Amino acid sequence: MTEAATVRRSRITPEREAELYTAVLDLLREVGYDALTMDAVAARTKSSKATLYRQWGGKAELVARAMGHQKRGHADVDTGSLRGDFYAMVTHSDDCQMEQNSALMRGLAMAIHGNPDLLRAFRELIIEPELAEMRRVLQRAVDRGEIRPDNPAMDYVVHMMIGGFAARTMIDELPPTQAYLTSYIDAVVLPALGA
Repeated sequence: MTEAATVRRSRITPEREAELYTAVLDLLREVGYDALTMDAVAARTKSSKATLYRQWGGKAELVARAMGHQKRGHADVDTGSLRGDFYAMVTHSDDCQMEQNSALMRGLAMAIHGNPDLLRAFRELIIEPELAEMRRVLQRAVDRGEIRPDNPAMDYVVHMMIGGFAARTMIDELPPTQAYLTSYIDAVVLPALGA
């Protein structure tokens, strides 16, 4: 999927691509995944449906790439400390963006369970890159001597981070914020890692 998508997307400028992704995320927030159509994306972005299908193959890949583009801001974070790296990961968006992203992720989580194409696109374009980035962050912390290489909590860091983000709304009925997530890192994630 990735090689074909790279070939397909080569004709769109990065600025136009960002514009399209923003429109897709706006539409997702407005109507949800199931009601999102390529017709609606084409109309919102003044594109042809043929162009959208040629570039992204379908709705699942387009949505996953839009989400991945939004998250690209914290790729390869390296502040020199594990705490700093975690803080940089959760503070790359302001509180308003986090609230919007939380609502969007809740809606997409439901859609992913009923749509194998969306699940496959998310695994390839969002989940696997996130896991790889977390492994790099944790390996640097091991190399610096901040955490033990055999700490069993290392296998669950992504789960903890997503859990803290998602549970904030479900349990506290409040949006995740930078202050909440940084305190969560200090109270839960770092102690679990022995850092």
